[in-house]
Amino acid sequence: MAPAGRPGAKKGILECLESGEVVIGDGSFLITLEKRGYVKAGLWTPEAVIEHPDAVRQLHMEFLRAGSNVMQTFTFSASEDNMESKWEDVNAAACDLAREVAGKGDALVAGGICQTSIYKYHKDETRIKKLFRQQLEVFAWKKVDFLIAEYFEHVEEAVWAVETLIASGKPVAATMCIGPEGDLHGVPPGECAVRLVKAGASIIGVNCHFDPTISLQTVKLMKEGLEAARLKAHLMSQPLAYHTPDCNKQGFIDLPEFPFGLEPRVATRWDIQKYAREAYNLGVRYIGGCCGFEPYHIRAIAEELAPERGFLPPASEKHGSWGSGLDMHTKPWVRARARKEYWENLRIASGRPYNPSMSKPDGWGVTKGTAELMQQKEATTEQQLKELFEKQKFKSQ
Repeated sequence: MAPAGRPGAKKGILECLESGEVVIGDGSFLITLEKRGYVKAGLWTPEAVIEHPDAVRQLHMEFLRAGSNVMQTFTFSASEDNMESKWEDVNAAACDLAREVAGKGDALVAGGICQTSIYKYHKDETRIKKLFRQQLEVFAWKKVDFLIAEYFEHVEEAVWAVETLIASGKPVAATMCIGPEGDLHGVPPGECAVRLVKAGASIIGVNCHFDPTISLQTVKLMKEGLEAARLKAHLMSQPLAYHTPDCNKQGFIDLPEFPFGLEPRVATRWDIQKYAREAYNLGVRYIGGCCGFEPYHIRAIAEELAPERGFLPPASEKHGSWGSGLDMHTKPWVRARARKEYWENLRIASGRPYNPSMSKPDGWGVTKGTAELMQQKEATTEQQLKELFEKQKFKSQ
């Protein structure tokens, strides 16, 4: 199958999904741009859209070439509670960059919001909805095609987000960063799905915090919850590109390797092809990725689902299917790897003989309603850090 662009005139997100079309989302922005030197870890805010627009534009372009047909605005945590006076300019610039790149491939633009930094310790519905509404006003001004409320640990706050976004009249997708155990208040995935759909979401699912395998388990529970309630919605999955079988309820944030030592856990392109097929078989039609998902991972989704989509992405021009390009290698044992069976069945070594295969999460049992979870406005003092180090030492014993 030859590479090609996205065929036909641009359709709306719901028109695509209702016709059975596979929609491929984009991938990692915060983690990837932090590695490239454009985002500061800890705050994880997207000033790069103003400070380094070329870097953000380039990453959008890489995802577009890899097969994404949605350019999501780089507006994670770009609300007033996290960015104070910068939030409006950041949201506007992010919309402009996403629209510019989307126009090069006839892709859709999605305006994205996420959970606030204040919900966990101050559940003020009016104040939180105001924060969502501020971002929504920019998205409406910039005429995004649809909206995504993503990365919610608590369904109550996610419902508030959906209730705010549907006032725009645009389609709303809602994804939660939860696993099979449900949200951090103990609400099961099935019930989370029901509440999101009843609030007005047309697309529901999960993103971030867990790997593709765990994320699809959660989506399956969401699907079953909707079926039991006789509700319908399109399913969406945008997991991590890291293997996280050892995560607890709060996901990869609690792994000792987060965020600077996750590389040994990175999924291969073949892992992601398997994920794409399993997601499709589950009935998921909006398939993308979150932290760790590089453009080549998105290309893997597009290549796996090329028979259903009817075309390959431009980035496949230099990529032979299942290693077929290796048939030109000088070494015969490498040429012998130019086949699907080899890569599907390879048991990958880490190259770290003295390291464990899994870790023990660092969760301290703090999930809600405590000052420890407040967004830090200033750098932690040396004394405060010392206290945290002592607490960490005690918890790990």
